Amino acid sequence: MFDSREQKGLEIANRLNQIMRVNDCSYKVRSQSGNSEYEVLKSELGWTCSCPDRTYRGVKCKHIYAVEFSLTIRKQVQTRLVIQPLASSVCKFCSSGNIVKDAQRHNKYGDIQRFRCEDCGKRFSVNIGFEKMKASPQVITSAMQLYSTGEFLRNVRNFLILQGVSVSHVAVYKWIRKYVKLMEKYLDQVKPNVSDTWRADELYVKVKGNMKYLFALMDDETRFWIAQEVADTKYKHDAGNLFRKGKELMGKKPLTLITDGLQAYHLAYKKEFWTSQGPRTQHIQHITIRGDHNNNKMERMNGEVRDREKVVRGLKKKDTPLLKGYQVFRNYVRPHMGLDGKTPAEACGIHVKGNNKWLTLIQNASRHPTVNSDTDHPTS
Repeated sequence: MFDSREQKGLEIANRLNQIMRVNDCSYKVRSQSGNSEYEVLKSELGWTCSCPDRTYRGVKCKHIYAVEFSLTIRKQVQTRLVIQPLASSVCKFCSSGNIVKDAQRHNKYGDIQRFRCEDCGKRFSVNIGFEKMKASPQVITSAMQLYSTGEFLRNVRNFLILQGVSVSHVAVYKWIRKYVKLMEKYLDQVKPNVSDTWRADELYVKVKGNMKYLFALMDDETRFWIAQEVADTKYKHDAGNLFRKGKELMGKKPLTLITDGLQAYHLAYKKEFWTSQGPRTQHIQHITIRGDHNNNKMERMNGEVRDREKVVRGLKKKDTPLLKGYQVFRNYVRPHMGLDGKTPAEACGIHVKGNNKWLTLIQNASRHPTVNSDTDHPTS
């Protein structure tokens, strides 16, 4: 049985727009009896609240209960999308399921498994997502992993040569460009279960020796990289395009937006997120080095991009696959210590299965034209 405070907390949690998440450790809960708000904070000692019940009586108040219930409800209703590896199960000519492995196709880039249909007698190879590619899926995905983790194209080529694969660095670049574009189109249809607090920041990068700025939008709770764009200027750039893209991709707008004091962000916020009716998005522009409104998570992501850019000594063009490819790698492939070893996608309820996540993503991007949430992508 719930006591009165716990029951009232459950009622608050079940109401729309009563709780606003500021960051991992800070929430604002609207009063049930007026227009005031109470600040609920999480520390090493537990939850605290600015309401009289907690401040003067020292009891666990209904606002703390409301935040705890809200976190539990969020986990229960979290969208879950499982992206499974695809494998051959039917004949590509007669659709018979009576197929067996029949040797391998050998070439200078690697081996590809061949099959034989016991019913029609035809032999075929199934190479989902890699049709007409001379290199094997393992070679291509290995190249993408090496490049995403910080290697030069020529270093990737040299590694493949040591594995007995003769390929040029230009071919490696073409693989990356092709499959990053394919995965980007597929993953743009996925709607991760991001939180209601987003962060935005900009980072200068060099493109052909000229100074450009990478504007990025990230979810605060899951660290999911939502959207990006490269701009020619910093102070005159219209960040509305970035916010609009994030809103379209995520299917919602944030309740809290955290940025630095750049005027372009506030103008874009008023254009894309602000409304005269509730729920209204709160724009927090005051960034401190320490405290609740620091931008450490965003700066960490900027540092990752900076490290990657230094390796290639500047970008060659604005629409380079390096940035888009790193976004896919960071969201879906690379585990994060800050997320207890999960990827941002897993923290958002999207689980990419298989030992080779690059392979799983490319296969599904090639096979499935659309993505549906709350369902598994079955093994074919």
